[in-house]
Amino acid sequence: MFDPDIAPSGTLLGLLQRGRGDGTLHALAAPRAEALAALHHCVLRDPRRDWQVENRSLYYARLCLDLDAGLDEIEQHLFHPDDLVNDDEERTGLALSVLGHLAAYGRSDALRLLRRYAAAGSNWEWALDELALRDDDTGLRGLAPAILAHFPRNPDGDAELAAVVRGAYEPRPWRLWADDPDHGPRVRAAAERGAFDRWQRQLRPSGPRPGWSVHDILLWAQREHDLKPDARRPDAAARCLAAVAGPEDRPEPRRRRVGPDAARAAALRHLAEIGDPEVLDLIEAAVTEPDASQLVSQAALSAFERMRSIAALDRARIWAHRPDALGDAAAAMLSCRGGQYDTPLVLAALRRTVRAEGPDAQTLWTLVDGAGRLTISCAAPVLRHIYRETASSHLRGRAARALAATDPSFAAGFAVECLWDCEESTREVAARHAATADARVVEQLRRLAADPAEEAEVQTAVRSRIGPETPGF
Repeated sequence: MFDPDIAPSGTLLGLLQRGRGDGTLHALAAPRAEALAALHHCVLRDPRRDWQVENRSLYYARLCLDLDAGLDEIEQHLFHPDDLVNDDEERTGLALSVLGHLAAYGRSDALRLLRRYAAAGSNWEWALDELALRDDDTGLRGLAPAILAHFPRNPDGDAELAAVVRGAYEPRPWRLWADDPDHGPRVRAAAERGAFDRWQRQLRPSGPRPGWSVHDILLWAQREHDLKPDARRPDAAARCLAAVAGPEDRPEPRRRRVGPDAARAAALRHLAEIGDPEVLDLIEAAVTEPDASQLVSQAALSAFERMRSIAALDRARIWAHRPDALGDAAAAMLSCRGGQYDTPLVLAALRRTVRAEGPDAQTLWTLVDGAGRLTISCAAPVLRHIYRETASSHLRGRAARALAATDPSFAAGFAVECLWDCEESTREVAARHAATADARVVEQLRRLAADPAEEAEVQTAVRSRIGPETPGF
C-alpha cells in the first residue's frame, strides 16, 4: 500500500484517479488529447491506495476503447529502463491488467504487447497470468523458453522454479508446458518438488502439539513472535487456547495483565471469545494504558470487535463517546449490531471522524455501512461528501449503498454515474436503483448486459430491470 498524489475531485484527472463514473462521462465530453493525457497518467501511475482491493483496470480499459487509445505510452512505460532495476508489481501491474482486458475485447496489439513483456519484463509473472486467461495454447507454448530461462539450471534455479510453479496464480501455462516434449521434464520435476516440500512442512509442524498446556501455548506465542514479529502468532495461539483451556485454566490468561506482549495479546483474544466477565475491563486497560504496546492495544481492539454479547454492546454504548481508538471500535460495533436507538451515537461518530480524519479514514468504512443499515436519513449530506471526495473506490461504493438506503435523490443523482463506476459492486447498486428516465441510463444498462467482461452480479441486476414491459427498453 502507498499514498498516491490524487488531484482534486472536481478535475478530470481527479475523477479518473478515483474511478468515478463521472470520470468516464467527462472524458468522453472533453477534448480527446486532454482525456488521453489524463487516462495515461492514471494507467502509468497507479492512483489506488490499496491496489490489491480496489479495481481500476476494466474501468480504464473500457475508456481506452471508447477513446480509441493507442498503446505507445503503455509500451514505453513497460519497457522503460526502470523495469530493469525496479521489479515492484505496483509499477506495472495496472498497465498489464489494462492490457489483459483490452486483449479480451479483441485488441490484438494488446495481446502482442503482453507476450513481449512476459518474455522480457521483470513483472513477467503478472503478464503470464493475464495471458493464461486470454491467450491460446499456441501463444502460451511459445513463451516456454523465455520464461524458463529466468531459472538457471542449478539447485538454486530449480528451487526457485519449484516455488513459482507451486504458487502460480494461473496454472494453465505450466500445465501446458508440463506436456511439452522439450520442457516437460523440468516443469514436471518442479511441480513434484513443490508438492514434496509442502508434504515435508506438514510432517514437521512447529506449532503447538497435543499435550501442551495453556502456559506452554502462551510461551510458544511469545517465542515465535520474537522470532517473526509479522507472523501473527498471537491469533494462532488464541485458536489453540480455545481447544485446550478449560474453566480451571482461566486464571492463567487473566494474569496476563502485564508481561510479554504476544502472550498478553493471545490471552485477550481467548478471553473475549469465551466471554470472560473480566475481559471488557482488561480490553479497556490494554487500550488506554500509556505504556501499552501497539501489539497489545491492537489485539484488544480486535478482540472487542469480534465479541457478540449483550454486555459488549452495552459497553460499546458507553465507549462510543470516546474520541480515541476505543471509541472508534465501539462505534463500529454499534454500526454492525446496534439498534435504531443507537442512531445518534453512530451519526455522531461518522461526523466526528470526517471532521477529524477526512473522507479517507479507514474507520469510515464500518460507520458508512452502519448509516445505511440503520437508515439514518440525516446522514445523507455526510455520505454525499464522502462519496465525492474519497480517493478509495471501495469506500465510495459503500457510500453509494448507504445513500441508496438514506437519500431519496440517489436514483436520479449519483446512481446514474455509478453505472460507469470502476467497482462492480457499485455498478450493481446503480443497476438496481438508477432512474431510467435518463436516456444514458437505458443505453448503459444495455451495454452492461451485453458486455462479456461484466460481472455476473451486475448483469443479473441489469436483467432484473429489463423486461418486455419496461419502458424504454
